[in-house]
Amino acid sequence: MAPTQISRYAKTFAELREQNRKAFIPFTLLGWPNEEKSFEIMESMIAGGATMLELGLAFSDPAADGPIIQQAGVETLETGFNVDDALKLLKRVRDKYADIPMGLLVYYNMVLARGAENFFKDFAEAGLDAVLIADLPPEMAHEVFKPAQAAGIELIFIVSPLTTDDRLKTIGEQAGAFLYVVSRLGITGTEARYDDELQSLLKRVKTICKLPACVGFGISTPEQAASMVALGADGVITGSKVIQLVRENPNSIADKLKSYVSSMVVGLR
Repeated sequence: MAPTQISRYAKTFAELREQNRKAFIPFTLLGWPNEEKSFEIMESMIAGGATMLELGLAFSDPAADGPIIQQAGVETLETGFNVDDALKLLKRVRDKYADIPMGLLVYYNMVLARGAENFFKDFAEAGLDAVLIADLPPEMAHEVFKPAQAAGIELIFIVSPLTTDDRLKTIGEQAGAFLYVVSRLGITGTEARYDDELQSLLKRVKTICKLPACVGFGISTPEQAASMVALGADGVITGSKVIQLVRENPNSIADKLKSYVSSMVVGLR
């Protein structure tokens, strides 16, 4: 997708290239464990130096998420936190932090339930920059491409070691922001296992798609992040570790998250 003006993502990645730095993109679920704590989590990650935020909407069948994020999703749904609440929370963050790029990871049922036009329009008005629909194949992305483009929302796609060159070309025709490259096959989590073909995958991705490639799935330490950069990543995405830290430190969320995010950012320099 090509927005009419330079996007927050494009601007930020350009600045990173000039500074020879990489992006650190922490993930959290909007509304977890409750609205105020969720806002505190996002503020703490930004204060720690997060380059961008990846945010999720709790969903009843999150097929791409590991057990840590799945459980957080169950807890969020049980509180009654819904999409309208997520929009208000997102706008609250955007009103305070005008420049940080923010993306949303969702499942297609959530887009359909609201209607694609309304979904993208509403989230654009709340300050969102990009959407990754985890279970929507790129061959079907035409169903959301025009509504997303009309709203000024960029589409992010997942690529894996199994993604063919033809599919990468299809993705490249519709993708914006960056490409979410999975470090290994499977679900999200904190395990330190990486696919042997990751380096060649990153080379293929950059050759065909010409977008920044950020690696996620199982990356939770500065050392792992640095190893991804050494393989050619433009940034790393961490989610389960964030949820884990909040669970383990309910009374010192801000300090722990700021310290953790700072350590990851430093590890990427």
